Amino acid sequence: MEISGKIIQVLPERGGVSQRSGSEWKVASYVIETIEQYPKKCVFEVFGIDRIQQLNIQLGQMLTISFDIDAHEYNGRWYNTLRAWKADPYDPNAVAAPAAAPGFPPPASAPFAAPAAAGNAAAPAPADAPFPPAQPAAPAPAFGGESTDDLPF
Repeated sequence: MEISGKIIQVLPERGGVSQRSGSEWKVASYVIETIEQYPKKCVFEVFGIDRIQQLNIQLGQMLTISFDIDAHEYNGRWYNTLRAWKADPYDPNAVAAPAAAPGFPPPASAPFAAPAAAGNAAAPAPADAPFPPAQPAAPAPAFGGESTDDLPF
């Protein structure tokens, strides 16, 4: 997965020595704020001394972060971890095009035919259309009269 935004905080690095292998480990955590109408903040981490040096993430950088999501359980509660594996400079001109999922055909440019000009009948849909053709909506009852449903609103 990817997220783009500005690095707004660099958290202190954590590290230690593995009990199993005896090798040293280090994790750096960062807070990124997305570039949207309603910005969101997200914490991600980079694991490994070599990866931390390779990505060289600095406060104030505009980046696109590629990451994997993992979850773990501790004392009956679940926690998510976003582990970054790549950081690229943010390109505002790059628009992420949705990729078709494997096994699904690409979306058609016009999945439904336009309604027929005469009457309210809709034109038949192509045989490979994923949904039936849209039917015209029934007229709404006039306000002020008794409604036919039992809804309280």
